[in-house]
Amino acid sequence: MNWSGLESLLSGVNKYSTAFGKIWLSMVFVFRVLVFVVAAQRVWGDESKDFVCNTRQPGCTNVCYDHFFPISHIRLWALQLIFVTCPSLMVMAHVKFREDKDKKYVESHQGSHLYANPGKKRGGLWWTYLLSLVFKAGFDISFLYIVYLIYDGYDLPKVSKCARDPCPNTVDCFISRPTEKKIFMLFMVISSALCIFMCICEMVYLIGKRLVKKFKVRHENERIMFADRHELTNMAPPRSLYRKTDPTLANSQLSLSKKAKSRDIGATTTL
Repeated sequence: MNWSGLESLLSGVNKYSTAFGKIWLSMVFVFRVLVFVVAAQRVWGDESKDFVCNTRQPGCTNVCYDHFFPISHIRLWALQLIFVTCPSLMVMAHVKFREDKDKKYVESHQGSHLYANPGKKRGGLWWTYLLSLVFKAGFDISFLYIVYLIYDGYDLPKVSKCARDPCPNTVDCFISRPTEKKIFMLFMVISSALCIFMCICEMVYLIGKRLVKKFKVRHENERIMFADRHELTNMAPPRSLYRKTDPTLANSQLSLSKKAKSRDIGATTTL
């Protein structure tokens, strides 16, 4: 499978992602895709060939192997990685749609743009981005639950009992390198759980940021409406009517200033 093509395709999502989204994408490629390509395929490459049961009954080993491994770990993890990374393409497709729409708008409206920034997470793109996070977390949770059901709580026993037809009786079956395979399975489960946690953090961040922004806009609108409805009037005369008294003046000078004020008041009354 060409994982490098998928990596180059999803790397374009980074410029539209938040900090949590960038961390999620790094975790997917470093702890999941890289481990899957480099190590997991080699560890699980011998699961069918080295599965042995202590019987020579034809078909018994194949039936027991199909019972214990209804789907290969490698193929299940590959499907999980494909399903988890595909929702990010929804965001890229939406941004591409906006760019094409803006290009047509520019051509028909003499250079004016429909979107100042087509990659800005506003309007429909915000909902598309949030929906992609829901899909990514949902797919990871679904695959973790499937693995839990198939392998009895993420466990790989060293010896398994099998009594299915055409086995003549209950036979013991042995998995090659069960401890190593269990460690890799737990590692993939933990990395999936961390990716789910990052998706939840990003959803909380996006919703919280949206709510705070709406609250600020609403508060600002209420403040403007209150100011328009209750225009403030001057409740006191202007400051120019008050004459401040210099505290450094002597008492004689204060009395002279008071007399001057009284003369001014008398002159205004005679007029």
